[in-house]
Amino acid sequence: MGRVVITNSIRFLLLIATQVFLLKNIGYYNLSIPYMYILFILILPFGIPNGLLFLFAFLTGLTIDVFYDTLGLNAAACTVMAFVRIVFISLTVQRDGFDNEPEPSLGIMGFRWFIFYAFILTFSHHFILFTFENFKFTEIGYTLIRVILSTLFTVFLILITEFAFFRKKVR
Repeated sequence: MGRVVITNSIRFLLLIATQVFLLKNIGYYNLSIPYMYILFILILPFGIPNGLLFLFAFLTGLTIDVFYDTLGLNAAACTVMAFVRIVFISLTVQRDGFDNEPEPSLGIMGFRWFIFYAFILTFSHHFILFTFENFKFTEIGYTLIRVILSTLFTVFLILITEFAFFRKKVR
């Protein structure tokens, strides 16, 4: 249990630092903005209680909001993403028989499941974030383009990170 806490604390600090100090100023004409810090929420263990998951998601988003001056937008988007994570895992994991796995990482769950999981959760995060940020129905096309391009960019970075720390299933 102590090892899990230390591992996730280090992940949190590294992902927040990477987002704030490296990825904050990276983007493509404000159309494709990477938010790789959401990887922390993506790979939290399966057994984490829902209340704790919501708390971690909210605090992760709030931490980013402090550095980005976004007044709670990231906190709201991360909280919605935590809800989508709970629903997605409850629909897919029990049916596919992954009940004994510790966390939803690429090495444990496999490429196909993980890429679908990452796309769904990243899309939900970005959709809430950019919709609340723009909040104009007249610019829904621009918002959807931003959501799609940012989702692709973020998932690409998440996959690169997962492949860098890739571990095969231990069965």
